[in-house]
Amino acid sequence: MKTMFVHASVKDAVDIPLKHIEKLPKRIGLFTTIQFLKQLPKWKKQIEEAGKTVTVLGQTLGCRADAALTADVDCFLFVGSGQFHPLQVAYMTAKPVYCYHPISKGFFPIEKEDIEKHHTRRKVNIMKFLHAEKVGILVSTKIGQNDNKINKYSVELKMKGVHELLERGDKQYYVFAFDTLSPSLLEDFPFIDCWVNVACSRIADEKLAVVNLDDLRVYFSGGFSAVAPKY
Repeated sequence: MKTMFVHASVKDAVDIPLKHIEKLPKRIGLFTTIQFLKQLPKWKKQIEEAGKTVTVLGQTLGCRADAALTADVDCFLFVGSGQFHPLQVAYMTAKPVYCYHPISKGFFPIEKEDIEKHHTRRKVNIMKFLHAEKVGILVSTKIGQNDNKINKYSVELKMKGVHELLERGDKQYYVFAFDTLSPSLLEDFPFIDCWVNVACSRIADEKLAVVNLDDLRVYFSGGFSAVAPKY
């Protein structure tokens, strides 16, 4: 079935209160979700008029924050809802991240405790994998996941992570393909000791006992730290 992706933008104008901007360090990395992309130029001007310098990162996905890694800034400002996107930036960069919710008007930082909980969850899930005998591999059929580009659908790319695990030959692996995943679906397979996610990496953050393949790669290469990044 062909799928049409439509970018939906928030039409209401959003202003960032000056009192919040004044609390931020000098050099700011600004990012948001796709719904607010068109308002980035206005926010940049507003922040610069308050005496700050701004690096516009644009749209940051929950699963990727590559642009933030190379940004020469003192902190990041996320305009959007929830912690899903800014938490990833804070975890990857170990720099202060502040959030402004354009609907509730709330303003808050990502706390050190948030980073530590995020890291602990990943570490616990790795340990579950190491002790598991029967492992379920979660494969998404959605375009744009499993190392795919939004305009390209490749079964070969989607199965890349699956083959990587199967070649280890260290456990009993079962492959599960899905379009939409919910925790209740996993409960239908109680014989699975641990789930490995080769789809969107943030699935493992949704309070599921799921370990990301990327985390396993880092662990087996000796690069996964026992402690959370300093924040």
